[in-house]
Amino acid sequence: MIIKIEDLSYIYNQNTPFEMKALDNVNLVINEGEFIGLIGHTGSGKSTLVQHLNGLIRPTSGRVIVDGMDTSGDKKNLLKIRQKVGLVFQYPEHQLFEETIYKDIAFGPINLGLNEEEVQQRVKKAMESVGLSYEKLKDRSPFELSGGQKRRVAIAGVLAMNPKVLILDEPTAGLDPRGRDEILGELKKLYEEENITIILVSHSMEEIAMLVNRIIVMHKGKVAMDGKTREVFKEKKKLEELGLGIPQITQFMREYRMKGNPVDDTVITVEEAKNELIKYLRSKGND
Repeated sequence: MIIKIEDLSYIYNQNTPFEMKALDNVNLVINEGEFIGLIGHTGSGKSTLVQHLNGLIRPTSGRVIVDGMDTSGDKKNLLKIRQKVGLVFQYPEHQLFEETIYKDIAFGPINLGLNEEEVQQRVKKAMESVGLSYEKLKDRSPFELSGGQKRRVAIAGVLAMNPKVLILDEPTAGLDPRGRDEILGELKKLYEEENITIILVSHSMEEIAMLVNRIIVMHKGKVAMDGKTREVFKEKKKLEELGLGIPQITQFMREYRMKGNPVDDTVITVEEAKNELIKYLRSKGND
């Protein structure tokens, strides 16, 4: 266990006419090594929840414990927590500001007081983790890059802090298909190769199906569903009641099965569907 959330509630503008309860008695355990998809309709509490996980927001009531430390504790703990939990907001490239890619990614490690050699090692590793060539790009301006590359630089800046948990809020928002696929590919590789827990906030059921092994569904500030990816996507009716859906390929396979084709309609990715259809068509050919 890396994060424990106990009876967490949060109220915006408390004790004013604009008071709004964003989180309502949330209880969750995040284990090390999980890749979690956090989904929910706009206003469900997703962003408020993830901002509690590194202490950007403090609970109105309840507790958030990160690696044994309470986010509502003293400031020294808060600094340690923010090193352990890296948070990448939507459009993080808007926060790039240094004249070179190296300096931008090095900003966090330098502020940790690390020596020059350690900073360089972290920058190099972080760039390689997101598929950017250290030698080719370190001295270039981040503003010369494509949208997808800029976003990878921003993610590398968080990875250079060596977090145990990486939270990404809509990391592919606004990218073209190529940039989106590059980011998703690097996230998958990062998870497989590094000992890191990832929490992905996304509106795309396709992205969630492709990457995560657990889904947490938020609705009106509460945890509405929590389970393994395939199990959650079996609950089409419940997801639709929450204003969500299932991956398009899963919907296609369900409709194909209803037309009298005995295929596995629990597949959740295009690759799985392709393999299932090939197997089915071959079996028909052998009849």
